[in-house]
This record gives sequence, C-alpha cells and structure tokens, in this order.
Amino acid sequence: MINRIAFVLVLIFLFTGNKVEAQSSYGQEIKTVADSLIKTLTPLQKRSALLSFSDTARIKWNNLPVGLRARAGVSIGDMTEQQRRLLHRILSASLSSQGYLKATGIMHLDNLLNMWVDTAYSRQEFNDTVKQFLVDLKWSHRNYYLAFFGLPSDANWGFKIEGHHLSVNLTFTGDKISVTPWFIGTDPAEMQMTQYAGWRVLGQEEDLGIKLIHMLTADQQQIATMNKEVPGDMITGAESGKRLIDYWGIKGSQLDKKQKAVLMYIVREYVFNMEYEKATEEYDKIIKAGVDNIYFGWIGPYDEYKKHYFVLNGPTFLIEFDNAGGPRGSANHIHTIWREKGNEFGEDILKKHYMQEKH
Repeated sequence: MINRIAFVLVLIFLFTGNKVEAQSSYGQEIKTVADSLIKTLTPLQKRSALLSFSDTARIKWNNLPVGLRARAGVSIGDMTEQQRRLLHRILSASLSSQGYLKATGIMHLDNLLNMWVDTAYSRQEFNDTVKQFLVDLKWSHRNYYLAFFGLPSDANWGFKIEGHHLSVNLTFTGDKISVTPWFIGTDPAEMQMTQYAGWRVLGQEEDLGIKLIHMLTADQQQIATMNKEVPGDMITGAESGKRLIDYWGIKGSQLDKKQKAVLMYIVREYVFNMEYEKATEEYDKIIKAGVDNIYFGWIGPYDEYKKHYFVLNGPTFLIEFDNAGGPRGSANHIHTIWREKGNEFGEDILKKHYMQEKH
C-alpha cells in the first residue's frame, strides 16, 4: 500500500514538474530569440524598437493601417533579412502553427489588397481619387512593426507586433506571461478576385459562429439574439473606449451537449492560436470557471454574407466577432478579438508582482 502511494506521488511530482518546466521553457524560448534580434539592431533601430516598460504605447493597440495610425517600433520594411527571420522566430515561438499561419496570412493579405486595388481599378470599379486614397493607406507586409518594452533580462518586459488587422501583445512578469489582447482581422474576409479568389484567413472563426446560431432552436435563437442594428465594429474596439460589462445572450447552461461542444470549439479556435502549453493553461482557466457560465450573443441575420456580430462572454474572458464591412451593405470585413478579463497587457500578474515585491 505504501509503495503504491509513493508511486502515485512520484507520478504527480513528475507531471507537475514537467508542466512547470514546459511553461518556463515557453517563456525562455521567446526571450532567447528576442535577445538574438535585439543584438542585431543598429543604434538608430534601437531608438525606435526599444522602449520603456512604462511607455503608454505598451498598453495601446490599433487595427487601422499605418496610413491612418502610426505605430511604435521598427517596421519589417526597415529590417534586414536576418532580423526578419528572427521576427518570425519570435512569432512561431509565441504562437501555435494555426496562430502563426493566421498572423502571417493577415500580413500577406495586405499585399493582396494592393493586387485587389490594381485589379478593381483596371475593371473601372473606382476612379483615380479612390485609388489614391487606398494607396495612401499604405497596405503592405512591410508595414508591420515590432516594439520591445523593457528588455528580456528585466523582471517585467513585453513586446508588440502590430499593423493593419493584427495586434500581438505579450507581457512577461517573472515566470508569468500574459498573451492578450489578441486582435486579428481580415479585409476582405473572403478574397473574391485574382488568383487568390476564395482565400479566407479567418474562415473557421466565422463558420463556427454561424454553425452554432443555426444549431439553436427557434426559442434559443430568440434568447441569444439582440434585436438591434449590427455594430459597425467590435463594441470594445481599439478607439471605442467601451467595455462589455453586462452579460446577454443565451447562457451555456441553456445549451445541450452538442451545442456546448461547438461553443467550446469557438473558444479553442481563439485560445489555441497560442503555443500549446500556454494555450492549455489559459483554456484550463476557462473550463474551471465553467462552460455553463459562458454567454453566447448574436446581432444581425444568420447569414455569412450579411452583416453579423457575435460575442462569447465568460467569467474570465471575452471574444468578439464582427463582420460588418463590405460594399453595398454586404459582409466581407472581419474584426475579432480575444481578451483575458483583468489581465490584458499583464494587468493582473503585474498587480500581484508589485504587491509581493518591494519597489
């Protein structure tokens, strides 16, 4: 009996020990490659890329093209090829394969937008004035920026990789890591011309939301759907200054087993954009808080090609999805975000750190 207990204790030790080691290695891998990139920066690049941890740019994000909103940091366009390779190493160390492909797909979509402009202009779908306006937005894979806030050797540090329709924000405090807000978007949601016609970078997020609303009974749909105009953007958009405090929609406890499964497919589609060990840690928090306590709300028609919006609001997280942009009232422009409540930009872990340490 004693030997059996000892064996179980050893298993527990090995399991928890491996989990801690895996989480620690996640942060260490990112730090190592970040250090490597920082060492390649010229003095001029350092002035742009290396900012104080207290810099307000750390806790701000934006999804607009750089032609409308400037970004902190050094751009991919101003990097050497070695630096660009290291930037991608930071992304691939931070994200899962699906998250990495979404992030880089969004970057590449900016190049395709220029191809779309040229094609539409050649078909005389808009005039010179409109074309110049679109060119001035500066859509380009080159116009994504990397900024470090503090150094990887500091107790508190972080980085931001951001540009049009992408904002990746990681904050490090000791062994703790915050990975939200995680904003991704696509314009178009579905490429409808050129050799890339049919290309959908965020197709799964949209398809799962539409699948769930169609799985609901008529009575459940009535509970889930708010009868109002589809928001022109996410309610908690970068410049809205708004937060979703009230819970609305249908509660997880009102869903059957199959409906709950699809609800959690949506959650996993967002959380598992992160590297596996970190994603598992965050997903466990959501499960612990209770699937029954997650609300699913919808605004608009239940149609991919008409403007629509949905939200998942749980005790520990918020997911917003908005497809409300497109020509002539159609829906072909996605904005979506995953937020960790109380811990965006490491708010919660920083608070605990400052309470425990003398400063």
